[in-house]
Amino acid sequence: MGVRFWSTVAAVLVVAVGLIAGAVALITLLRTELTDDVRQTVKTRAEQVAAVIESGHGVPSLTVSEQNDQFVQVLDEHRDVIAASPNAKDLPALADPRRGAESTLTTPLDQDRFLVVAVTAEAPGGNRTVLVGQTLVAVDEATRIVTRLLVTGLPLLMVVVAGATWMAVGRALSPVAAISSEVEAISAAELHRRVPLPPGRDEIARLAATMNRMLDRLDRAQSAQRRFVSDASHELRSPVASIRQHVEVALAHPDRLTDRATNERLARTVLGEDLRIQRLVDDLLLLARADEDALRPRMRPVDLDDLVLDEVRRLRREAPGLRIGTVGVSAARRRVDPRGLSRVVRNLGDNAARHARTEVAFDLAELPDGRVMLGVEDDGPGVPEADRERVFERFVRLDEARSRWTAEGGDAGAAGSGLGLAIVTELVAAHGGTATVTDGRLGGARFEVVLPPDPAARDRS
Repeated sequence: MGVRFWSTVAAVLVVAVGLIAGAVALITLLRTELTDDVRQTVKTRAEQVAAVIESGHGVPSLTVSEQNDQFVQVLDEHRDVIAASPNAKDLPALADPRRGAESTLTTPLDQDRFLVVAVTAEAPGGNRTVLVGQTLVAVDEATRIVTRLLVTGLPLLMVVVAGATWMAVGRALSPVAAISSEVEAISAAELHRRVPLPPGRDEIARLAATMNRMLDRLDRAQSAQRRFVSDASHELRSPVASIRQHVEVALAHPDRLTDRATNERLARTVLGEDLRIQRLVDDLLLLARADEDALRPRMRPVDLDDLVLDEVRRLRREAPGLRIGTVGVSAARRRVDPRGLSRVVRNLGDNAARHARTEVAFDLAELPDGRVMLGVEDDGPGVPEADRERVFERFVRLDEARSRWTAEGGDAGAAGSGLGLAIVTELVAAHGGTATVTDGRLGGARFEVVLPPDPAARDRS
């Protein structure tokens, strides 16, 4: 039993309760209105007779148009009948005035229910009581006819409501069956497929659109995962092939291994490629933790200018042909993960040194709103505006020819893997900050990292 069945049951029950309540109210109102009409009729007749008696002209004619529909009796003060309409002339008082001015009773006239009204008239010989009664047959018959019609019509109406609801809900849910069938057919190898979008803008259409957006995200995530694995394999293949090549050469010419310089050169080559593999694996593991939302920075107060100056000293050692500027570095202290921020500064420094011609500049400043901005720029070719978002993606290298440091002194390091800026983005995001690239004052690219205000500082303020 699905949504269609229970929707139909709910609709029928709600309509049934409403119609039954309305039918009861209608019958009650109909009976009340018809009874009021009868009451007004008999009361008017009784008041007319009482008015004649009070005027001193005696008892007027007490004729009735229908013998079985109405009667009139005039009682003396002892409740004896002194005058009556022809159909009640030989009958005793048909109602007891002491029970009230109005009563409903069954009379011997036609064994039907009568509404009887009693009106007192003050006469010279003593008070008189005028009784006027009229049958309630018309009221009962009208009520019975309406009740019979409602009893017959309401079930038929319920059937119509059930059928209409069944068809309407079925028509509304028909896109759900198509969506369910399509989703059932979608597998990991067919994430390009999409569920059909029904016409309109109802909830089901929004559900289908939401599912398609979810499939878009899954498709992009799977494509990114495949591209990530492919790129990682490609990056690992190069150092592994280099190590294998040198080892195979050494095995093919064992006589050369007797040369100490040759052994040292081979060891340095293998060690360098091994370090490259290690750095790449560390980068891949960090990005994998970021994908799983497992980056948990260990925050503590850190002097950010010390991190920047440490990186400057490293670059000056490893790239002596570059001028490294620190004029814009000022003191700034924040609660950060020192290892994570050191990695950010190192990656930005390596990236700037790799693309710089002669100069790299660092700056660090605390902004008026409490944020901290770290800038690293170079005098290299810069980053085209169209690529300023893509450059932070994984394994993106805009120009392979710029993958080695071109400062004076030649090749000062290994080619970049295309993961450095992606790691910067993930680490900065874990600290609640942002990383962007713009044009620098030196003519090349300027990478900016903005960290949010220190929560402790905001609390103190």
